[in-house]
Amino acid sequence: MLCDVTTPQDLDDRFRETLAALPAAERRRDPADPVTDDAPLTGAQLLDLFDAQVTSRQLDLASRWLRSFGEGFYTIGSAGHEGNAAVAAALRPTDPALLHYRSGAFYCVRAAQAAAEPEPTGEPVPAADSAPTADPESPADSESPADQESPAEQESPAEPEPLGSEPAAEPAGATALPSGGFAAYAEAARDVLRGMVASSQEPIAGGRHKVFGRADLAIVPTTSTIASHLPRAVGMGLAVERLRRLDSAGRRTGAAVRVGSGATHAPWPPDAIVVCSFGDASVNHASATAAFNTAGWYDHAGLRIPVLFVCEDNGLGISVRSPEGWVEATLRSKPGIRYLTADGADPVQAYAVAAEAAAWVRRHRRPAVLHLRTVRLMGHAGADAESAYRSPGELAADLDRDPVAATARLLVDTGLATGEELLARYDETGWQVRRLAEQVLGEPKLASAADVVSALAPRRPVRVARAVADAAARASGPGAGAREEAFGGKLPELAGPLTLAQSINAALADGMLDHPQMAIFGEDVAAKGGVYGVTKGLRDRFGPARVFDTLLDETSVLGLGLGAGLAGMLPVPEIQYLAYLHNAEDQLRGEAATMQFFSQGAFRNPMVLRVAGLAYQEGFGGHFHNDNSVAVLRDVPGLVVAVPARPDDAAPMLRTCLASAAVDGSVCVFLEPIALYHTRDLYAEGDGEWSAGYPEPGAWVAGHVPIGRARVYRIGSADDLTIITFGNGVRMSLRAAAVLAEEGVGTRVVDLRWLAPMPVADIIRESSATGRVLVVDETRRSGGVGEGVIAALVDAGYVGAARRVAGVDSFVPLGPAARQVLVSAEAITDGARTLLAR
Repeated sequence: MLCDVTTPQDLDDRFRETLAALPAAERRRDPADPVTDDAPLTGAQLLDLFDAQVTSRQLDLASRWLRSFGEGFYTIGSAGHEGNAAVAAALRPTDPALLHYRSGAFYCVRAAQAAAEPEPTGEPVPAADSAPTADPESPADSESPADQESPAEQESPAEPEPLGSEPAAEPAGATALPSGGFAAYAEAARDVLRGMVASSQEPIAGGRHKVFGRADLAIVPTTSTIASHLPRAVGMGLAVERLRRLDSAGRRTGAAVRVGSGATHAPWPPDAIVVCSFGDASVNHASATAAFNTAGWYDHAGLRIPVLFVCEDNGLGISVRSPEGWVEATLRSKPGIRYLTADGADPVQAYAVAAEAAAWVRRHRRPAVLHLRTVRLMGHAGADAESAYRSPGELAADLDRDPVAATARLLVDTGLATGEELLARYDETGWQVRRLAEQVLGEPKLASAADVVSALAPRRPVRVARAVADAAARASGPGAGAREEAFGGKLPELAGPLTLAQSINAALADGMLDHPQMAIFGEDVAAKGGVYGVTKGLRDRFGPARVFDTLLDETSVLGLGLGAGLAGMLPVPEIQYLAYLHNAEDQLRGEAATMQFFSQGAFRNPMVLRVAGLAYQEGFGGHFHNDNSVAVLRDVPGLVVAVPARPDDAAPMLRTCLASAAVDGSVCVFLEPIALYHTRDLYAEGDGEWSAGYPEPGAWVAGHVPIGRARVYRIGSADDLTIITFGNGVRMSLRAAAVLAEEGVGTRVVDLRWLAPMPVADIIRESSATGRVLVVDETRRSGGVGEGVIAALVDAGYVGAARRVAGVDSFVPLGPAARQVLVSAEAITDGARTLLAR
């Protein structure tokens, strides 16, 4: 039976042999009674869990069958992990869940729970009782965590809420499953099968990937095979708790919350908890470490994060073993996170412990981890030859711990069914799954590039412009008094010329006034006001619940933003330096940018990520503080990348990003040139031509800057040369253009403003007007922005002359040596002369 891998046929044969060998109990048990005298599950509930487990098992067998003739595209299954059905049963169908790829049984149970739920009445759900916790509206949360009760003092020794079929069990979170065998799980099975065959009718990703997710099931799709979704889960927990407290304080009514001029919905009840599952090998991933650390850090500081981590431990990461005892030791050692463990092959114990964990997290609003011990059957995926790294004895031992067989034994031993009856249920489910598989084979696939990218990143510029107009109307109308109060009577439009940093600060304040769910956070942004003073005074104006410092970890900063956006907030996190973003860029690439793509817009994580970056910091160098690499941002599909160079562009561009995030769920990166933060002069010291006045709200509409539109400066006749640039290059190019003007050369300087999507139409128009293009790129020659500009010109059939001036392919060194690798105004002038001489 055991060869290179436990094959589908082997597993099926072994299960049949197990059922055939089970002796019938002496007497039958009433399914309405508990499975055993002290069990929290009734016999009927255990039968329902068995049917969910069998459905998941048959789906795994079907995936291998489909793959055998080239019609299935995904074979990572859940066999051996079916104990997670009990975890799902211990939760509420309204608890948001982020599931790893072995969650078939969990998904089946959640679908059945949701189908059994009564229609919502629209009444607010009362907040669950909780132990004394710090109020996130109080300054003490950010300033004096030591003054709060310690986590040990806050932890209540109360017993877990009662479980089982008694009425008192309902607050614990378990939702009764409908009886009726496979019928309860047919819809879930069809969903999973559609994912396997890449059907465009699959309900969450629409054929883009096989994921577990559905908005009506509160299952958020995750596409990673590692732990990159855990930081998001922590962010969701923090946001869920914040919104719950707003509910309790009467500051948010009903289910809807307004985000700027648009409307979104808080999709989960106030006492919901967040659950996220992952494998034992993922415990070692940096993303998991960041998530555990952040959850514990906030718990230690007195803030609450109601997250239940579920580690499904089969002892293997593909072929790499987790050292014996390592996972338990690791999870037990996480400060601020309660540890519980259960055997996934024992459905009664798994349910009881999962229910205890869920009830504890729900009551105390604090994080916990459930260590669920599982096995892996049929290998990692496909034709994984386990014999290359596992002994026959190990494979046999895993088969002996088959959770579906274990549930069957319990059902037979307690007199709830006979082996023959369970085998009949197993075969009926198998037949129904195979029938559904044959049906979905004929469903359409995504057939064009347009179909594939349709859900990637919607762009509705008219609605975004309208949102900006509505914000202006509110700021000058009903919100005028609050605006004047927030600015302490010193409105920014009356303050005279502002720097880039001051303009961004004022625009952030206006954004906070217009978007009640907006929050600004990051390292040093609150008390200090940012290392460059860009967020100075915002915490004092809007309070520590909306402007707060985070721990020093970029993965966690982005994870908090991702979770907050998913929960209905408008997060504006800050990454202190561009180089630090590289530590956490997968949170943008693999998590943020993929959310709408893999959910067809059913879920979104709006975000405006502020990043201080680019080079030219005099007296403060080194590649970490002078990073000129943005290639990783331009490569992320759907990401908006904005680079404001001037103060009079910064505010309208930031308003556009906030509106786009609120209206379209956009993920925007607002890349702020550090060297221009406090610059006031352009040509000569004291000329003040790089500062600008802040527009009053009545001028916001006329000054609106749509995504993907450039700005053009015309010097002299503007007929001889086009310079295309951005960021620091704009100021240097204008200085170079002034020198060229003295030589009789007319120049038009094009500030891209948006690196993604790039303003291609503006590039082509302004380049064709002169026939000579100089691309000034302060990033690197290889992989830099200039390559994209030249490619756009070539694609459009541009036939004029073109030349690049770009940074050297080097990290930026410290001190004067930086000038040797960065673009200068003199290099721009020389490059222009060379181009004009052709």
